[in-house]
Order: sequence, then structure tokens, then C-alpha cells
Amino acid sequence: MIPYSVLDLSPIPEGATAADALRNTLHLAQEAERLGYNRFWLAEHHNMTGIASAATAVVIGHVAAGTQRIRVGAGGIMLPNHAPLVIAEQFGTLATLHPGRIDLGLGRAPGTDMLTARALRRNLESSDNFPQDVVELMSYFADAAPNQRLRAVPGVGTQVPVWILGSSLYGAQLAAHLGLPYAFASHFAPGALDDAIEVYRQTFRPSETLDKPYFMLAANVFAAETDAEAKRLQSSMQQAFANLRSGHPGPLPRPVEAIEDVIDPAFRPGVDEALRVSVVGSPTNVRAGLAGLIARYQPDEIILTGQIHDHRARVRSFAIAAEAMLALGGEASSHSQAAE
Repeated sequence: MIPYSVLDLSPIPEGATAADALRNTLHLAQEAERLGYNRFWLAEHHNMTGIASAATAVVIGHVAAGTQRIRVGAGGIMLPNHAPLVIAEQFGTLATLHPGRIDLGLGRAPGTDMLTARALRRNLESSDNFPQDVVELMSYFADAAPNQRLRAVPGVGTQVPVWILGSSLYGAQLAAHLGLPYAFASHFAPGALDDAIEVYRQTFRPSETLDKPYFMLAANVFAAETDAEAKRLQSSMQQAFANLRSGHPGPLPRPVEAIEDVIDPAFRPGVDEALRVSVVGSPTNVRAGLAGLIARYQPDEIILTGQIHDHRARVRSFAIAAEAMLALGGEASSHSQAAE
């Protein structure tokens, strides 16, 4: 069975607050740990009234303190918004407080609009320095060299695992060049997925970190007791994505029975394409859908996300997905034994 993980944005549903969202995030992480999930990652977004994970390192610390075993990390930190030394200090501190449990995924996009990017006090051209910034950041986690004058404290010697995140061939090429694990944002930008996997696997160069490629696939999951209810739960994410594409982002909308009644037809094809790497349905169909994704893309790990308005329904969705992954692991084991 391949490992399965959670990507959470701390969604703020309509009618709720950021405090509610952060409480829900911690509860979901605790349930994910109980359900056997491998990692619980949070993502950096700014100036978005529907997402509460802007101070990503702070939320990671909150989640790590409220759990015991599950790995907790960033999926990811948008490095152009930050000085590498600051991120090294933040994640070095997290790794010092929670040894062996902290991951750092790095993205090249700003994770926001240009107005907010300027407010973050970073050079808007800093994304051009992304490869150099990644290498610099990783150096702060290494053991200190003799007479090294600049160190991340805490951070030096923590060896925090670094991942490259991406939705294009750029990230795949960089991850392969540096010999790092790679996670593709197929849950909202699947266009280059097949090509990126091929580039990453074919051009991967072994490193001190990895001796072979390690690819993580991101997928949306909306699971419920019936297909109809799962489709209704998915409608919140569909509305949110349409609102974002139309320039009107906001809190996570309440679900609707008929998505075609609330989304402008002009935006529907774009929404459907963006969210096509999704598994939606009853437990039986979720199991089949996850099996299909794994068979097609052969990931080393799968990370699941799902912005669902009702927190209890969201927890249940991840529980159904975990049950499906465990069942698929049992099937794989049975097939292996039969082959022997």
C-alpha cells in the first residue's frame, strides 16, 4: 500500500470564522492521524477570506503540538515571498520542537495577487531566483561547516526534508536536477501532469537525499454515503473555484443540489478541467476512483484534499478515503501473495 496524506487549506466556510477554521484543521489532523494518514500538510495563501493558513509555519506548529505521530508540513511555502534564512529559522525551530515530523514543501508561485505580493515586501522578480534560493535554504539545514559565519539557529543540522512543488515542467526539472521528492498540484492544475511525471522520472539525478525519484500525486476527494451526497459536497469547491476565476474569491460557499444553477456557464469548462483529478462518490466509487488514479500515475504517495463546507462531512470524507486506501492495500497484498 502506498502512503496516503492530507493537504489542508484551513478553509473558512460561509457563516464561520478563521478561528473556527483553525479549530477544524487541528481536529482534522487528529482524525487523520487516527486514520493512518502519513502527512498533514498546510498551504500558504494570502489575502484570501476563505483560507486561514496564511501564517503557515504557525499553523504547522499548532497542528504538530496537537498530534503525536503524523508528519506535519508545508504544501507549501511560497519561497519567493520570503528570505530563505527566515524560512530556515522557522522550520528549523519546528523541527527542533517536533523532531522527525516536519516537512518543507517549496513552491515558486506567490500564492496571492500582485498587490499582496508587494505588501509582503518581496521583490516581484524573486521567483527568478527560486533554484538558488532552494539551494541556499537547504544549506541552512545541513551540518555547519568549520568557521561558517551565517547559520540558522535553530535550523543548522536539523536536515529538514525539502520537497519541490509544482504545476508545470519547471518544478519537475528542478526536483529532478536537485534529487528531491516532487509533488504535483494536480488537484487544481492538472494540465501538465503526465509530462511533468515523465520529465521528473526520466531526468532524476540521485542525491544525498534520494537515490531514486519519489513522486506524490495530489487529488481532490469528496466522499459520502451516496454518490448524490458526494456530488453535493463537491459543489462548494466548484463554486469557490469559479468565484476565484471570476475575480471574486470569498469564504467557502454552502453546497447546492444543482451546480449548473449557480455557476456561470462560461466558467464551467475551466472549473471542470481544473478539478478533473478528483474522486467523487460513495465508498465503493471512491475506492474505484483512487485505484484508477494510482494505476494510471503510479505515484509513490498520494495526498488528498477536499474543501467541504460542513466540517463533520469533511472528516467523514477523509475517513471514507482512508478506508478505501486500506482496502486497496489489502488487495495489493493479496495479489502479491497470489503471484508468489
